[in-house]
Amino acid sequence: MLYSQLLGIILLVTSSYALYDSSSDVVELTPSNFERLVTKSNELWIVEFFAPWCGHCKNLVPEYQKAARALKGIVKVGAVDADQYKEFAQKYGVTGFPTIKVFSGSKHNPYQGQRTAEAFVDAALKAAKEKAYENLGKKSGGSSSDKSDVVELTDSNFKELVLDSDDMWLVEFFAPWCGHCKNLEPHWAKAATELKGKVKLGAVDATVHQVMASRYQVQGYPTIKFFPSGKKSSDSAEDYSGGRTSSDIVAWALGKFAENVPAPEIVQVVDAEALKACSEKPLCVVSVLPHILDCDAACRNDYISVLARLGDKYKAKMWGWVWSEAGAQPALEEALELGGFGYPAMAVVNAKKLKFSTLRGSFSESGINEFLRDLSFGRGQTAPVKGAEMPSIQTTEPWDGKDGELPPEEDIDLSDVDLEKDEL
Repeated sequence: MLYSQLLGIILLVTSSYALYDSSSDVVELTPSNFERLVTKSNELWIVEFFAPWCGHCKNLVPEYQKAARALKGIVKVGAVDADQYKEFAQKYGVTGFPTIKVFSGSKHNPYQGQRTAEAFVDAALKAAKEKAYENLGKKSGGSSSDKSDVVELTDSNFKELVLDSDDMWLVEFFAPWCGHCKNLEPHWAKAATELKGKVKLGAVDATVHQVMASRYQVQGYPTIKFFPSGKKSSDSAEDYSGGRTSSDIVAWALGKFAENVPAPEIVQVVDAEALKACSEKPLCVVSVLPHILDCDAACRNDYISVLARLGDKYKAKMWGWVWSEAGAQPALEEALELGGFGYPAMAVVNAKKLKFSTLRGSFSESGINEFLRDLSFGRGQTAPVKGAEMPSIQTTEPWDGKDGELPPEEDIDLSDVDLEKDEL
């Protein structure tokens, strides 16, 4: 009798903490089955991380179950007891309940929508469409690939990814139910793709990750903060003051990027690594300066100073800048048709397309600026790199910063030479 009463109490307690029973279309997920069913499967999933005692989670149950029934055979719907499996839930940045994510294999994104069956269905069908287009190698309305460029930020990863990084960041603090946030989402995703390699874009669900939201005094949605490059303190954030279209976001971010990005180094090509590093940039500006015997240290430094000033002017373009001494890299000069009209000479090469354009005007600050300005607007004639590959580079000694010296003349011993008087 006592045993049966105790069992009844245990069952009562267990059932009171189980939000979804075995007859529900919501799949119970645990650390032991999550990898097999979700992250290593080809299925799309909507996954709720819940706590059985959470009032919002309990209110969500009927809508979530309705969505699971509607999506049966289309998108899987699951739930994880994040209170029971705390350490597992933390791997996915769960610090509040309910936290809902859309999984496509190991990739996952925060669910951004209302907590209704219709909204869950809409999000699931959108994710399914994106995945289908991704399988075709295409973009679905420009969003399937773009979305992955927005970094999901949480209370647990914010310091490592944003504050401790050297990268520049724009961070959106959003609420899943916020209409303005949903309107911003496609623009934010598109801007993230256009700014890749320059400014990173992140998103924080401020209703879940309240530590970060509180730290940055988020009181409305969306709130956008800018974090400059380099190691950052918690108070280094700046309010975003631009518009809400992708072009507005990109223009504002590029302005900040131009202010903060350091000027490029003007590197002498003394080995293959120097040219390789330059070739990995969008464009590589190659100058060939006169031999040190034809242009002394002061003369050469004047040319390098001109290149440095122009490098700073165009630094937001993220171009590479290198120089070589005339005759030191013959393969480079031949491939880019440099030196045919004397030195100094310049060419700008796109290593990915193996095309280059040669400076035909004056090698002066104004002449080079006009040449580079035309290139930045897509003007100017181009030619294919000779040999259809980037040239080989000889390893040479770097310039020591000094004037050149002529080699010493050899002493000629005439003592053994018999010269007749009439030969003199």
